[in-house]
Amino acid sequence: MFFNLLKTTALAACMTLAATSATAQDLLASQAPVDKKMRAVDSIAIQRLLLTEDIEDPAAELYPNWDDDQINLYGGVELPNEYKIDLRGFCMPITNRIVTSNYGYRPRFRRQHKGLDINANKGDTIRAAFDGKVRVVDYQPSGYGNVVVIRHPNGLETVYGHLSKHLTKRGNTVKAGDAIGLAGNTGYSFGTHLHFETRLLGEYIDPAKLFDFANQDVTGDFYVFKGRGRGTLVGKHESNGESGADEEVRYNSSESAAAKAQAKRDAQQASRTKIHKVKKGETLSTIARRHGTTVDKLRRMNGLRKSAKIRPGQILKYS
Repeated sequence: MFFNLLKTTALAACMTLAATSATAQDLLASQAPVDKKMRAVDSIAIQRLLLTEDIEDPAAELYPNWDDDQINLYGGVELPNEYKIDLRGFCMPITNRIVTSNYGYRPRFRRQHKGLDINANKGDTIRAAFDGKVRVVDYQPSGYGNVVVIRHPNGLETVYGHLSKHLTKRGNTVKAGDAIGLAGNTGYSFGTHLHFETRLLGEYIDPAKLFDFANQDVTGDFYVFKGRGRGTLVGKHESNGESGADEEVRYNSSESAAAKAQAKRDAQQASRTKIHKVKKGETLSTIARRHGTTVDKLRRMNGLRKSAKIRPGQILKYS
């Protein structure tokens, strides 16, 4: 009788365990789409954070320092053997199509011309070629005159010289197409024009290899810098492109209407999701104080155990 009782108890336990397992599986199955959706939302939010960081500290992995007084401060810096420059998301710095002086040696002045001169009328709007952060805004009476230098996340620094007026300030973050100055004839100049330079770590690149002013377009999707003064184009450029900074969601034509609608909802929810990238020396307590929340809430939102340690670079949701 004891054996039968034991069998009955064991059978009941197995049935309970099976039911619990089935319930757990059902719960996991019902949560799976939600988890997938949250991953999509988190991915969008993280991309937005990284984009913001790129603009706040553009090409930080490439440049050793930031100085807002010197235009070229990279003497002695080792250049990469190869560096891929993304030319998408551009804006032509000026709408005029006429190049009056090319890059290269000028016999008349017995020196190198390290940019392009583009014809302009005084007061023409000069625009940022890419998203980036303004590093230098200065006046050099015997050189560039009124000049602006912008560092971009794609690794380039662009220089805009002989402006009649600055329309931006040092440290400003700009989007491709933002007005940064007005064309002029200041500094060492013999007529109104835009002097435009493109550089990588202080190394000059012929802007004509990147920008086609006659057609108001870039020359390709990418330019691969290879050592000093050498490089190749990669990818056929098919459209003027956009900066991509808006909250627009782009789709393939093969996507269903439901997928498009879901992507839009994910983007909307991501815009409300607030995340923090952990920096060296930060703790949950310091992060909680910074964002006006609690350590317990941070743990719950990010699935962290009490014994869990955070590390630099880790992404945490706080709202």
